[in-house]
Amino acid sequence: MRTVEWFLILATFASCAGKPVVQSPPQPVPIVETEKNYTSAQGMTVPEETKPDAVRSPNIAEEIRSLVWKATPSSLLRALDLIRSRELSSGEFGRAMNAVSVRLLKAIYPDVKGSFPPTDPPKTGVYSVYMKILGDVDRGVYIPPASASADFLVYILPFLALLNDSDGDRMSAAATDLQKALSLNPSSPIAPYLLGFVYEKNGNLSEALDEYAKALSVSPECYPAVQGSARVMMERGLYQDAVKELSDLLVLYPESMSVKKQLAYVYFAMKDWSRAENAVAEILQQNGKDAEFILMRARIFVEEGLFLQAQAPLDLYASINPNNPEYLFLRARIQAEGYRNRDAALNYLRSLLASPLVDEPVAVYTAKLLMESQRAAEQAEGRAVLDRLLNVESPSLAVIELALADAVKQSAWTNARFYVVKLLEERRSTDDLLNAYIVEHGIGNNAAALSYAREAYQTDPVNEEACIAYISALLDTGRTDEASRLINAKLSSTTAGVAKARYYYLRSRTRASDETKLSDLRSCLFEDPRNLNALIAMFDFYRRQKDDRRAVYYLKQALAVSPNNPAFKQYEKDYAGQL
Repeated sequence: MRTVEWFLILATFASCAGKPVVQSPPQPVPIVETEKNYTSAQGMTVPEETKPDAVRSPNIAEEIRSLVWKATPSSLLRALDLIRSRELSSGEFGRAMNAVSVRLLKAIYPDVKGSFPPTDPPKTGVYSVYMKILGDVDRGVYIPPASASADFLVYILPFLALLNDSDGDRMSAAATDLQKALSLNPSSPIAPYLLGFVYEKNGNLSEALDEYAKALSVSPECYPAVQGSARVMMERGLYQDAVKELSDLLVLYPESMSVKKQLAYVYFAMKDWSRAENAVAEILQQNGKDAEFILMRARIFVEEGLFLQAQAPLDLYASINPNNPEYLFLRARIQAEGYRNRDAALNYLRSLLASPLVDEPVAVYTAKLLMESQRAAEQAEGRAVLDRLLNVESPSLAVIELALADAVKQSAWTNARFYVVKLLEERRSTDDLLNAYIVEHGIGNNAAALSYAREAYQTDPVNEEACIAYISALLDTGRTDEASRLINAKLSSTTAGVAKARYYYLRSRTRASDETKLSDLRSCLFEDPRNLNALIAMFDFYRRQKDDRRAVYYLKQALAVSPNNPAFKQYEKDYAGQL
């Protein structure tokens, strides 16, 4: 006989002996909220669902079962309370419902805390089916329910074994059982929430969002559906939407570590390092040995350029897992970026490259560092790494970006155009448009360069690089008046420093007389003595004036800023004796 039939027989017998047995599962009884509230041990207040009066629901077992079937935090807590207050905890039914309720609360709603009763599901009898399912769950084994079963719980409970699973096939197979659970009990948010979980894990993000929304429409108490929606938003790059969802949820569950961790992940993904740092610090206050967040804190410090601060979490992590590739990569970055010790950095990086499972970001970083070297052998080593990264069916955008940068550096404009077209097809970000401007300018196609620079500026008008490129393109195409208006506006609103130096240089290009041109170039170098364009312009001016002493002075400074610039090769030969 099916479990549900035994359940009904027992429940009916307990209160109405002699009445006919109903063979189909009862529908959950109507729930009425009162002003009374149930408060958990951790302070989470949830509406208490009052039990129906004796006339409407004479069967307490049916009411408890309806609450468990509803499977919201408040209904499960209410079911536990009824089992306790009606002294049903020692019977098979009470033990079974206690075990199911506590397991659902801990697995689905881990942030709902309370003084849960000990669980001892019956090993024999009609309710032993739950004991068997929960035993399979403990072993991580998913056993599909019998197709003839009409018990909602036997479709839901087995899925708990898959909550930490990454096997898409097993997830997809379980979706059919979850659909059956939904058809048996549409008044519970659990089935649509778990369906959303399956879709999310399999990459069907639109379907996942739909199911999470359904779960929340059934019961706003299903807060894991909010977390699921936030994960999907994060995956889609909708970081601000994810932050809002999680921040609102944190108001309801201020002690929730899962929500705090998820917020830290979002801040980290959106590269909001200050908020990520605060979020991670709060997490580590609760658990100072959480290896994942110790390493995340070190990474945040490295991204912020706080290399000394990064040493403490890295030293702590070294006592946990000194061979972790990400840990070694951060050590390399500190050596390269913090201490300018390329050789020490490359020692770490070459050891990582020796692994066949090296992460692509490590390989890209290593290739870039090697290609920036002044040593020909290291440049060749870096390009060999880049060639391996390119020699796949579909190189990542990061690899294409590196190949583009190397092509631009070598003035290999045909190759550079090939790479920049790929970036524009895939992404067309402001940076991609600026790279397209650089490439077309290098080729000498000033009209196309202006088109890309204008699009970049219109897309992101506060972007300094886009503004500089647009003004430069205007000057290259003879639109001096329009360029001058932009330059003067920027000079009046830009504070002293590198940015202002760049606008002084651009204004020098609009000047008709040598005197005013030199005045702007000197102003530029006063604001930024390493402005390469101004140094080259000063060198070129004095070279044309046959003033070799001053020309060499500015050429030396330009070579110090850009020692491997191919544009200087001929001049290095011409002035070799004086250099």
